[in-house]
Parts: sequence; structure tokens; C-alpha cells
Amino acid sequence: MIRTIKQWLRATADVLLPRVCPVCRKALDGDERWLCRKCMATMPRTRFEQTDFNTMEQHFAGKVPIERATAYFYYEKGAPYASILHDIKYNGLPRMGHWLAGHAVSDMASSHFFDGIDVVTAVPLHRSKLAQRGYNQSEFIARGIAAALGITYIEALKAVRPHSTQTHKGALERWQNIQGNYALDANKVSQLTGKHILLVDDVITTGSTLIVCASALMAIPDVKISVFTLASARLE
Repeated sequence: MIRTIKQWLRATADVLLPRVCPVCRKALDGDERWLCRKCMATMPRTRFEQTDFNTMEQHFAGKVPIERATAYFYYEKGAPYASILHDIKYNGLPRMGHWLAGHAVSDMASSHFFDGIDVVTAVPLHRSKLAQRGYNQSEFIARGIAAALGITYIEALKAVRPHSTQTHKGALERWQNIQGNYALDANKVSQLTGKHILLVDDVITTGSTLIVCASALMAIPDVKISVFTLASARLE
């Protein structure tokens, strides 16, 4: 009965305010959640997790020690699938990120990428940016993974100072822009000692933010770190 009522309410809402797929802009049917079936099926998956020492892992090599790294799909500025990240980050739809993260866990199960992960954490937002946006999209993605895996989400890092937008900066400028921005929360060290932590962000472009955050986590005794992002630019 409850399910029937929910289905009726959703159907009514879809008539009054139709939900649309952010990729193709077509109306979603009652069984489609955030993306339509066609766009989910044709999503440009990276499948990094199926390759040893993959492109993303190579990006961290020599900079910070990580166990493994992957991204769910490719991001290209102006491409249809870029609208997913834009909606999650700027249009008040972080729950789409939570949902997609859970879908990624299911989709990637056969790769065993998430095996052995103990704790999930996210790249943090500075309090000024959090107040402006109202949420941390990376936290929603990280919590989606934690929920799907049935493990703990912990805010292990703090953004200790704000920084200007990274959007129009090159690799060197991005790196210089975020030095000293992130720090380990000393109160969480005892909970994280000896753990395998999955560090999560929404997208990797140059990797500078993730490298700084992973470096901060390396202060935890006997820690292991892996990295997941919802999307990835074409890494060189």
C-alpha cells in the first residue's frame, strides 16, 4: 500500500513537474531515477579498475603512495555527460551523486575494486564555500559509496583555508592554488589508524587536490589509501 501511494505521488509529480534526464533532456518514466536507461547504458565508462597500474594510478605515481584508483565515467567539458557533474555540484542535486555512487559500486563489483576498504572519506569544502553552496557534493558521493558497501563514512580531512576556483587554471596554477588548503583532523586519527581509506571526489582533472588530500592522510599510522572519483577528465 505504501509503495502504491509513493508510486502515485511520483506519477503526479511527474505530470506537474516532469523529471528529465540531465544528459539527453528527455522525460524520465516512473521507473527511471536520475538518468534514463539509454544514457545509463551508453555512459562513457573509464573502466580503469579493470587495468593494473591504470592511467589514473599512473597519475599519482611518484607523488603519493596509493593502493588503487578509478573513476566511474569520463568527463569532457561541454559534452552531454558533463551536465551530470554540473547538476550535482551547482544545481542542488547532490542526491544524484549519492545514487550514482551506489550504482557504481554495483557496476564495479566484479572488479573487486572496493574489496578491503574500511572507511570512506571525501575531499572537504571550506566552511565559506559550504555556506555558499549548502552542501559538499563529494561528501554525498562518498556517503553513497559507504552506504552501498555497508561501511563507515568519516570526515577525516578539513579545508583549513579557502581557495579560488580551479576551473580555468592550468596544472601548475591548480597545484599552487591549493597548497596548505587541507589538513588531517587530528581527532579522527585513532579511528583511522591501520585502516584502508577510500578518498572520494567528484572529478579528477589534474589530480592536484587529491594528491594534497592523500598526502595529508598519509600522516595516519599504517594507513592505506585508494581513490575514487565519479568522473575523470582525459588524463595524460
